Amino acid sequence: MSENRDKATDQMKFWKESRSSQKTDILTTGAGVPVGDKLNEQTAGPRGPLLVQDVVFTDEMAHFDRERIPERVVHAKGAGAFGYFEVTHDISRFCKAKVFEHVGKTTPIAVRFSTVAGESGSADTVRDPRGFAVKFYTDEGNWDLTGNNTPIFFIRDALLFPSFIHSQKRNPQTHLKDPDMVWDFWSLRPESLHQVSFLFSDRGIPDGHRHMNGYGSHTFKLVNAEGNAVYCKFHYKTDQGIKNIAAEDADRLASTDPDYSIRDLYNAISDGRFPSWTFYIQVMTFEQAEKFPWNPFDLTKIWSHKDYPLIPVGRLVLNRNPVNYFAEVEQLAFDPSNMPPGIEPSPDKMLQGRLFSYPDTHRHRLGANYLQLPVNCPFRTRVANYQRDGPMCMFDNQGGAPNYYPNSFSAPDTQLCFMESKFRVSPDVARYNSSDEDNVTQVRTFFTQVLNADERRRLCQNMAGHLKGAQLFIQKRMVQNLMAVHPDYGNGVQELLHKYNAEAQQKAVRVYTRGGASAAASKM
Repeated sequence: MSENRDKATDQMKFWKESRSSQKTDILTTGAGVPVGDKLNEQTAGPRGPLLVQDVVFTDEMAHFDRERIPERVVHAKGAGAFGYFEVTHDISRFCKAKVFEHVGKTTPIAVRFSTVAGESGSADTVRDPRGFAVKFYTDEGNWDLTGNNTPIFFIRDALLFPSFIHSQKRNPQTHLKDPDMVWDFWSLRPESLHQVSFLFSDRGIPDGHRHMNGYGSHTFKLVNAEGNAVYCKFHYKTDQGIKNIAAEDADRLASTDPDYSIRDLYNAISDGRFPSWTFYIQVMTFEQAEKFPWNPFDLTKIWSHKDYPLIPVGRLVLNRNPVNYFAEVEQLAFDPSNMPPGIEPSPDKMLQGRLFSYPDTHRHRLGANYLQLPVNCPFRTRVANYQRDGPMCMFDNQGGAPNYYPNSFSAPDTQLCFMESKFRVSPDVARYNSSDEDNVTQVRTFFTQVLNADERRRLCQNMAGHLKGAQLFIQKRMVQNLMAVHPDYGNGVQELLHKYNAEAQQKAVRVYTRGGASAAASKM
């Protein structure tokens, strides 16, 4: 039976075999001091109390007490791998970033896939968007392209993000997932209809991480060597083909193999079946953006591939598993504000909010010097700035160089060639309400033109199966939103809800009747 075990299951065996010709390491404390006995505490006699001088014990326990770092608030459960990005098509007419410098250029990458709402121990096969974050270790510093397996998102204003995530997490009193919270928020924010429809379609449960697309999702700005800028969206299409898991199979895997997606990725890479994605961009000029039928920076909407066709750029290949999960995946930190010259943010409200939120949470979770961790370090360029000190400073702290700017001592200085592109802003400053924008046209296109009849039927089944847990007034409000998309959508979900609600009512009556009969019998 052991011959049939997969690479992930046999990891310890392979590690032992890789060291068969080496001498066994001497066991040490964290300070490198050799240890003579790691099985028995130092005590005053065989039955006496523990001594404070047992530094082997205190070294072990003090570190153990601090092993866990704060879990990611979102995207807590994930898998990571490493590889490279290779340029296959010239896009220098759009972008001056060195990562796209010439055809054939390769750049090391780290990728982390994840679910969004679940905790670190949750199942891989839940219905949830999937994070798809890519770190490019470029010659001009790190470029972190943080996205999902969907080209859209639930909300368009970053101020709503904490409330959105709270609604998907656990009830603060019961500590249970609460369908009232989930559907109350979604039904009150109709801009979520597009992403919710995608989520409850077949693609809401991808078959592992290898068989799904990735998207930068946000709108970005590309700037070429002449200083000309265009707006851009990033796409990576899986070369393995799209595959999804049926709801019933996902439920089975949640109990029999909750780490299904992590295992699948690890074994594919171990077996030499390196997963890859073809990298594309969509481009929109500033003039086109001005004439666009809706806000081109709205994260709840896509750009038509017909009007803004995909332009091939390169390919991403994953060919190395992490050597240690904690060091290389748990500590891996992505920051969308890391953009090399030639790539800049757009006015996308969600992107603007993430530019602050991501590095802020990394400093909380990993510490002020998280960029010195090897997996986050921009190792292909030299970091030279005026930041110093902080906990866990791992390098020379920039030695005796001045720690203030400007100065007269040949310390790091700015270069005008790296200035951001100019853009004009002259509107009134206010808190603009975006809830009245068109929230249904693209959802209607998705429902009627992207999905076939069977896929529409499964979408309604999946959605009603989850929505049935919410209170009736929330169900009605959500169905009204679906009716605005298409009558078949709203009616399809409503018919199933009628069925589920009638079954629940009958069950409640039976329970009540049995309870009344038992109470009457007890009085006799």
